[in-house]
Amino acid sequence: MALFSFVFLCFALYCPASRRWRSGQSQQTVNLSPYGLRRFESFPTHQRLSSCYNPRVEQTPVITVKELTKRYGDFTAVDRVSFEVKKGEIFAFLGPNGAGKTTTIKMLTTLLEPTQGSITLNGFDVKRDPENVRRSFGIVFQDPSIDTELTAFENMEFHAVLYGLAKEMSRKRIKDLLTLVELWERKDELAKNFSGGMKRRLEIARGLLHHPTVLFLDEPTIGLDPQTRNHLWNYIADLNRSEGITVFMTTHYIEEAEKAAHRVAVIDHGRIVADGSVEDLKAETGKSDLEGAFLELTGRSIRDEEASSAEHNRLRARAWHRS
Repeated sequence: MALFSFVFLCFALYCPASRRWRSGQSQQTVNLSPYGLRRFESFPTHQRLSSCYNPRVEQTPVITVKELTKRYGDFTAVDRVSFEVKKGEIFAFLGPNGAGKTTTIKMLTTLLEPTQGSITLNGFDVKRDPENVRRSFGIVFQDPSIDTELTAFENMEFHAVLYGLAKEMSRKRIKDLLTLVELWERKDELAKNFSGGMKRRLEIARGLLHHPTVLFLDEPTIGLDPQTRNHLWNYIADLNRSEGITVFMTTHYIEEAEKAAHRVAVIDHGRIVADGSVEDLKAETGKSDLEGAFLELTGRSIRDEEASSAEHNRLRARAWHRS
């Protein structure tokens, strides 16, 4: 599914982007600086936590979600969700399996059309201006999406073509990013020979190539050992400071969110049940760590995996045939 998502974005961007590559034109570079955070008071039924302010994050929202809803027949996967993400913050979007995380992220990244509600990302409406929305974010999928038969440099160069970056500018950017993630010395090696952590670092570098305003990280450390996970989050924290990029992350490793995130939103049964800083969530639930707060908010029962949109469509088709 992740590979399909990457191919979808490639085709959506290729035609206009390839013309700009051949003509040597480049898109406007977005220059940001890291700032701070303040919690957001959102949908009335969501648990409101005490306000939190950090001067490192701008107060201007880069993502605004209002009354976002996704239904599959009689089933509501996301139910009137509202929240904001500020420029320059690391925002953790947490929830149990089947809570609506994946469906929400697919709508944010133009892969799924909402039933109702609105999403604005970097000033662009997701429904009316999906191409500019796609140009505003980078993404690291839960499953690997790099071409393992290409070298690290070729993977980066191919991505530059898709986004229409000028050759000279993109090659300097590729060198800077591969150096940042400590892969420049191995730029000519095939990605299939890389370890899991190296592949993840390459995907993060690739996602930053076109100067996105927002970087989506969907379970970026799944399957990695603790040392590699820790190393990867150090890279992400450095990127957040040096590039000023907004990071929207999901993870089932709750301790990662506790260490990395400026602000956390918890979704359960399709609705936001809490939104605030880590300290806010711990204080409101009376727990000493984020994992305890998360379990207090969502319960301890084991959940089924969230069904994909294709699975929902298959279920609807079967029901129609039986009727």
